[in-house]
Amino acid sequence: MQDRFRDYAPNGLQVEGRDSIRKIASAVTASQAAIDAAIAIGADALLVHHGFFWKSEAAPIVRQKKARIAALLRHDLSLFGYHLPLDAHPELGNNARLGQLLGITPTGRCGEQDMVWLGELSVPCDWPAWSARIHTVLGREPLVIPGRSEVRRIAWCSGGAQSYFHEVAALDVDCFLTGEASEFVTHLARESGVGFVAAGHHATERYGIQALCAHLATEFNLEHVYLDLDNPV
Repeated sequence: MQDRFRDYAPNGLQVEGRDSIRKIASAVTASQAAIDAAIAIGADALLVHHGFFWKSEAAPIVRQKKARIAALLRHDLSLFGYHLPLDAHPELGNNARLGQLLGITPTGRCGEQDMVWLGELSVPCDWPAWSARIHTVLGREPLVIPGRSEVRRIAWCSGGAQSYFHEVAALDVDCFLTGEASEFVTHLARESGVGFVAAGHHATERYGIQALCAHLATEFNLEHVYLDLDNPV
């Protein structure tokens, strides 16, 4: 599936550790805290959504990047990263799981590489109720710019997908939900009538990596621990 995507980082094994894997840890991002926590629980591999070696970052392995990679190598801990393929997977992906948790029935996709999902709520709700549902499910207060109508038809894409709002605002939807916001979204929401929700980059991308590792644990008889490291962004 990863061959379908023009991604910003390599997908799959990024740092090689020990040959045998019996215990896996998962986290949203391969931060130093996640690496240290994986080492502390005796994991053989750490699987994340945000790994290393992004095309936009400098190539030298210095400072924080050096410390993270050194810790992985010192403890023979493998690092696997799955970015866009994990966003898009129809069952285990971030968007699939986020839609399920929020009670959205998928009806289609749009956007570059079909990254934006489209769907509907079985019962429409007003904006305060929609905001409260997101808050309850994700455990954090979302940024909400209400639209002109009640919420039923929804477009969503986890993480930092606010740039898709230009395309989504022209569609027959009531709301676009993503993780982050930029300054322009307020004006576009007010002018188009399509509401905008920023529910947190980290908060919207916690569920795909958990679903993937739960599947791997069942398939290969592994022990899995999700490292829930708070991130307010």
